[in-house]
Amino acid sequence: MRRTIAASLATAFGLVIALLWSNVVLGGLKTFGVNLDLTPTLFGWLYFVVISVVLTILMVALIVVVSRWGGEEK
Repeated sequence: MRRTIAASLATAFGLVIALLWSNVVLGGLKTFGVNLDLTPTLFGWLYFVVISVVLTILMVALIVVVSRWGGEEK
């Protein structure tokens, strides 16, 4: 039972951290001139999709790098 509660709390804390970092990332993108306002046009939607795909690929690559770095123990 303790493991379930601990896992649930860790997930909740991780969600709070993710929400905070979401604001940091969105603020950074806005600072660099990336317009994240989803306009109801096809071009606005495609623009948002392309930015999302590029950032997803970048974040997955960083996750792989950090996972490899963190997995090395000597």
